[in-house]
Amino acid sequence: MAHVELSLSEVFAPTTGTPTGQESDNFGQWSSTVSHAAEPCLLIDAETTVMAISSSGCELLCLGAPEDVIGHPLLEGGLRLVDFTANRSELTEQDTDKIPPLLALHSGRLARGLLRVQGPGDDGPGVTVDAISTPVLTDGSVAGSLTFFSAV
Repeated sequence: MAHVELSLSEVFAPTTGTPTGQESDNFGQWSSTVSHAAEPCLLIDAETTVMAISSSGCELLCLGAPEDVIGHPLLEGGLRLVDFTANRSELTEQDTDKIPPLLALHSGRLARGLLRVQGPGDDGPGVTVDAISTPVLTDGSVAGSLTFFSAV
């Protein structure tokens, strides 16, 4: 039979109004995590600038290498989103505002949806991607959004 021991110790509780280390550097921690993640994921800031993206995220979204995307606005960094019609027209600005990374950023809530991504110069059907986004908070306000992707 397995034996498990549990030890409890006193935890430092900050006074009200004092930011904890986790809260004050939450965005930085996520940036580091996303940069080293094996999963396809993306972190954007409040201005929609790509702050971190995993290599597998770049591959899935047809974006090249992470260093080519980081520091650029999400929708101006080569991400080509097309609609689900047979014509595969690029999404309008009104439609791109509803994609999960931006919806989570602007609403401050979880967002999920399907995206069709087409690589540069690709005339094929594109890749359908499931995106799940959550707002990232710093000092109690939305500082960006974190999105995980999977191919459908």
